Formats: sequence, structure tokens, C-alpha cells
Amino acid sequence: MECYKFKRAQAVWARGREEEMNCELAFRAVIPAGDVELHLAASSIYRLWINGEFVCAGPARAAHGFYNVDEIPLSGRLTEGENVAVIEVVGYNVNSYDTLDQPAFLAAEFLRGEDVIACTGGEGLTIHERKQRVQRVQRYSLQRAFAECYRLGAGLRDFYTAPGEALPEPLPSAVQPGKKYLRRGVRMPEFERLSAKTLVETGQVGFRPVERRPVLSWESKRLGKTLKGYLPEELEERLSDEGQSMEFLPGEAAAGEPFPLTLEDGYGLYELPFNATGFVCLEVRCDAPCTVYLMFDEILVDGKLDFLRMNTYNFFKYALDPGRHDIMTFAPYTMKYVQVAVKGKAGLEELHLVEYKHPPVPRRVKLSGDGELERICGAARESYLSNAVDLFMDCPSRERAGWLCDSFFTARVEHVLTGECLVERAFLNNFLLAEKFDCLPRGMLPMCYPSDHNDGVFIPNWAMWFVLELEEYLERSGDRELIGRAKPRVMGLLDYFAPFENEYGLLEKLDSWVFLEWSRANDPDVVQDVNFPTNMLYMRMLEAVAALYGEEGLREKAARMRKVIRERSFDGAFYTDNERRTERGLENPGNCTEVCQYYAFFTGTATKEEDGALWETLLRDFGPRRRELGLYPEVAHANAFIGSYLRIELLYREGLYGEVVDNIRGYFAGMARLTGTLWEKDTPYASCNHGFASHVIYWLAGIYGVEEDGPSAGR
Repeated sequence: MECYKFKRAQAVWARGREEEMNCELAFRAVIPAGDVELHLAASSIYRLWINGEFVCAGPARAAHGFYNVDEIPLSGRLTEGENVAVIEVVGYNVNSYDTLDQPAFLAAEFLRGEDVIACTGGEGLTIHERKQRVQRVQRYSLQRAFAECYRLGAGLRDFYTAPGEALPEPLPSAVQPGKKYLRRGVRMPEFERLSAKTLVETGQVGFRPVERRPVLSWESKRLGKTLKGYLPEELEERLSDEGQSMEFLPGEAAAGEPFPLTLEDGYGLYELPFNATGFVCLEVRCDAPCTVYLMFDEILVDGKLDFLRMNTYNFFKYALDPGRHDIMTFAPYTMKYVQVAVKGKAGLEELHLVEYKHPPVPRRVKLSGDGELERICGAARESYLSNAVDLFMDCPSRERAGWLCDSFFTARVEHVLTGECLVERAFLNNFLLAEKFDCLPRGMLPMCYPSDHNDGVFIPNWAMWFVLELEEYLERSGDRELIGRAKPRVMGLLDYFAPFENEYGLLEKLDSWVFLEWSRANDPDVVQDVNFPTNMLYMRMLEAVAALYGEEGLREKAARMRKVIRERSFDGAFYTDNERRTERGLENPGNCTEVCQYYAFFTGTATKEEDGALWETLLRDFGPRRRELGLYPEVAHANAFIGSYLRIELLYREGLYGEVVDNIRGYFAGMARLTGTLWEKDTPYASCNHGFASHVIYWLAGIYGVEEDGPSAGR
């Protein structure tokens, strides 16, 4: 963590508008050619243009009250005597898992050596409202801020390219105090261009009358309560209704070159080379006013694109005046399929994605030409890169959230591919920087961060994974300084859990969302009152605290817990999941899940020596084909995360590399083939690109080794 101090720049925003929801402003400067750097920090997100060309987007996220500063060299881009620099910033001002609900601002200064030649709060940078973004629209998802909707007039390009453009009167600005700046600790993306691979289908669009239609459940149940956003009666555009009122009528199968494509009340469905993340870019020309609709998703459902599939609004709208329009989504999104529809007539000249992901990594797994494993490893690599931009995310689509537990697995991949822990350190630092976590009980950590948790929900289990990750982070990095700063957080967790320990020393009736994985193991009748997998994890957490901070008493406490769990959970064949508190005391209802067995072995509650028969059963009869073979139906199946991962991890620990590779093929070959990324679950029901899924690389690297990446490696 390195603090940063601007020379002259102040944090500013349009006066009185710093807390407006979904407010977009443009900051403009004319910069002479030369050796110039731009240093900037912003809330919520920004993108930078020089002479009408996209340069970069950001920022890297930080804890509440802290802001990372990007230092951007511009010399190679200042190709004219006078160069137009435009920094666009959107202040969302809503609670989310992706961006924090903090007042909007920009702090920026252009530096030539030590001299500031333009800065916010000083001279040379003016603030303008382009009035292109439709401000009062629906949220994009429960976990992210707003969907995108624009009204684009003619002649907009001059603002970005013409130094002498006659500008509207700048907005009056006001300084936004109380910002703490950090130097960005992770590398900038390279913003590579990915072109559409194929025009899959064209057809006509039936524009039926727009009617009020059911919205996604999170919008109807939470909006205005614990979820900020514009209420239905406040909306300028209701994208969900408009999208659901359109009927897509396929024409003949698409053939020939994908561009140019003329659409008149029609649509074109495009496929990207793989399920990618970034900013969608369209080049559109129209001779009369028209409306362009942008829809996208990671898969097709029965050959059709469903923009509501993942409880998101993957449906954006652009009302266009006549002329040429270069459209680019402001925020990054994830897709393999992009559908462009036109109401009226327009020519689509180009469609591509500017990727937003971790820059290329120096290492790759040595797989000796095994095509299927190469495909799986490539999908895992892509899943890592798109989920490790500035912190470890669960998915780059619906949430873009920095989840604990997921990070435990993704962090291992960073070290394999880079030999570093840069992203992991930034991720962990955010949990340490925050002075407090609003809406959460004292001592508890948020389940994902930086994020807002206005509903007060947390996952106590995920806080335990935080400690397990610290233990491995120390082994990877040797970073004792961070471990020392983490101690108050860790001890706070112990203080939080202590009141939940019952007469047997086991956690009972934990608050909020006790989460193990998406399976029967997480059903309410299984996860309470005394949940054994949770207690196994708690036991392992105590051992980790003992190792990190020399707390030998905790090691002894963990040993006592292990003995109690083995006595009360094991039924002679399997470890059962829970006990319920009754009038007669704790009683075991006999619930039994696959993932409970994996937690037992992963945490050391069970061992191959003490539980040999169970180990042989898991090895022989469980795995990718158990459901197909109908074995042990009384033991509820595990899901992809984290059950399948714990299973493969256990095989890997035992050196059963043939079984590891077989399981990897069984679980992941279909995913890699369909999307080129690895999924949240074992079916394409949810996210089809999840960061933890890249853990496949960790196992394959341990089996086959790694080598320096060459020009032909990767994508």
C-alpha cells in the first residue's frame, strides 16, 4: 500500500450534483504535444479519450474512502500540436457489489515532468454535461449499478477531436473533500481488440406495443428498500418492457462477410471467438433518425439470445440522429453472443469488443499437445484474466464482485501464471484498509469487498476462508507486513464467533447466510443448527490463526473440536451434515451430502488413515459420473463450486494425477467447448465465466509444470 499525493489537482464535480444517481460528466482539456503523463482518480468509473481515440478505463477499486490513482503516459498519443483530452466519468451513487456508493468526483492533472499543465480545481480542465446518457433507467442487476441508454445527436465527435470547438458554458464545479489516494498497485489492462467472429443469423424485428411486463424479482422486491435506484414511476426509459415487447423473426441463415450489414426493422446476431469481457463497440451510419438496440449474453438458449437469462438487463438502447456514430458501452460486460437490432434503417459497419482483463501473463502450463486439456486450460486462463483486473472477482458479468472463498482459489492461479501476488495483495488490502464495515456486526467481514451491504447480509463461512487465504498468502509472498496488519481483523473474527460456541465447543445457530455451496447442503433444514462442514472450516481456521500468530491455545482448541465433530457427525459410513436443537438437546436428522465429505477431508477432520473405507468409496464411486450411474442416491450431489473443486483438490493432494485429469476432463471439457470459459455451476444456468474456475490451471501446472509463454501461446 503506497499513498499518493497530487501536486495541485483537487477532487471536483459539478456543484450540488455529486450524489445524483447515474450522472455522467465530461472533463475536457487541450494538451500540447510532448512528454506528458495524466494522473487521475475517480468515482465511480471513468474512460479516457485522446483526439477521439479510446485510451483506457478505470479505476482500480479500493476500500471505502480510498481511491487508486492511475498514472497514464500520453506522449505517444499526443500526435498533434494541440490535442483534445476528454475524461468521461459516471457517478453511480447507488449501493452495489461492483462500485461503491460514494459521491462522484474526478481528481486529475496533466504533468510535463514536474510541471502541472492542467488540473481539476485549477486551470485547463472544464466540466461539461453532454446530455447523452439517459439518467433515469433501471439498474443493470442486483449487484451492479445502471443499464445503459443513450440519445446521441449529430456532430458529437468534434467535442473529442477539435481543439477549437465552440463549447457550451462549463458547469460550475465544487471541491469534494476527504479523499485518501493510493498509488495503483496492479497493472493496467492492455485493452486488446476482439472482433466478431461470425454473423450467426439475421432477421426482422416485430415492434409490438410496449406493455408493462414483469420485472426481475430483485427489482420488484428490494428496490427502494435496501437497494438504491430509480423507482418505476421515475424512469425515463423502461428497457425491460421495451425489450420484452420485441419479436425476433429469423430470416435465412447468414452467409458471407459480417460487415457491412444494413438493417431495416431487423437484427443481426453475432458470435465472438469466445466468451469475452469488455466494452462493446459499434460503428453505425444512418440517414434518418433511428434506434439501435444492443443485446448480449454468454450462451444461446434454444438458439436464441435471452437478455434476462442471468437476472440482468443485457439490453441497451441508443436513439440516433442521422450521421455516423461510434458507440462504446461505458462499462465492461461479458458475452459470446451480441445481437444488434434496428428500429428504422441503419448500416452496421463494425462490431468488436475492447477487452477489459488482466494483461498477458508470462507463464503457461506445459500440456504436450493434448488438445482437450489445452482447450480446458485455455478456458481456465481466459476465466482468470477476465476476473483479475484489479482484484479477484467471482464473475466479470452479473456482479464483478471481490468474493472471499473464490479468492482463495483464484489467488493460487495468479502465483502460477505470474510468480507474483500483486492482485491478491490489492484484494486483501481492501479488507484491511476499511475503517469499518457499515451494516455488518462488529468483527465480521463482508462476504465480498469493496462493496456495499445495505441489507446486512454476510456469509460467516467466507470470513473463515479469509484466514485460510492469509495463511497461503504468507507462504506465497513472505509478506509479514500485511499479515501483521491483518491481525486485528482476524482477532475480531474470533471475538465475533465466540458467543456462538455451544456446550460442545461447536458453532450453533450462526446468523445471516451460512453458505457451503449451491446444493442440498445449503438447504435450511441442513445448514442449521449445528452445521458440521461449517464447524470443520472453523476448526481449520483456528489452526491457521495459530500458525499465523503463534496462538498455541487455538491449536489445542481446534484439536478438541476435531474430536467432537468426528464423534457427532460420522455415522459409520459418511459424515452427516448437521444436528438440530430440540427439547431433548441436539439430535442428528441424518442429512448427508457429498460436499460434507469433501469438507471433512479438506480440513483434516477426516484422514485417509482414519477413514480409509470412506476415502475408497469417494475415490471409486463418486465424481463426474455418479449421477449417471445412480450410485449412493441418499448422499446429495455436490455442485461445481466448491464441491467439485474440493474433490479434485483432495485427489491432487494424494498425487492421484490420473484421477485429477479424468475429473478435470469430466467436469470441464463441455464448458470449455461451449463458451471457451469455465462456469459458476455445472450447468450454464448462471455465470459462464467464474474466476475460481481458473483453479484448473493450478492442478495442471502441478502435474505438468509451467514454461515461459511464447508468442503462439494463449489466445
